Amino acid sequence: MTVNSPDATVLASVVVDASIDIAFSVFTEDIGSWWPDEHHLAPTQSMVFEPRVGGKIYDRLKDGGECRWSTVLAYEPPTRVVFSWAVSPQWQIETDPDRASEVEVHFIAEGDNRTRVELEHRKIDRHGDGWEQTRDAVRSDGGWPLGLRRFRQRLSSAS
Repeated sequence: MTVNSPDATVLASVVVDASIDIAFSVFTEDIGSWWPDEHHLAPTQSMVFEPRVGGKIYDRLKDGGECRWSTVLAYEPPTRVVFSWAVSPQWQIETDPDRASEVEVHFIAEGDNRTRVELEHRKIDRHGDGWEQTRDAVRSDGGWPLGLRRFRQRLSSAS
């Protein structure tokens, strides 16, 4: 796994032992099976990924509510997905879409059952004051690297 962070962008990647179709499907439509529990803004019962441009990514909360924190900006199975990151540096929902960063994920087949996943969390400076805290958090070992490790573990447990 690699992580790099030029300015307002965080790059991370992982190679998983799964076909490109399975990797894409688990990353998106089964997002709740690997997303770290500690990465939710409120106590969460499940996660929903609506698989289409304009779809939402949100948490179904234990109290019955919803925490909508993302919109799907590009959905190109099984090679690419882009979604907004509408979470402020204070770890609250950002309601202004112009202040949301973006996460783009590419899935590259390296064989029938091996896929490289390249993630770019970009435009983090859109979050305004304190954006550096967001960048530092998502690039830290407990940020995207943790998420991608859990993703790889989830795929390993399926085989």
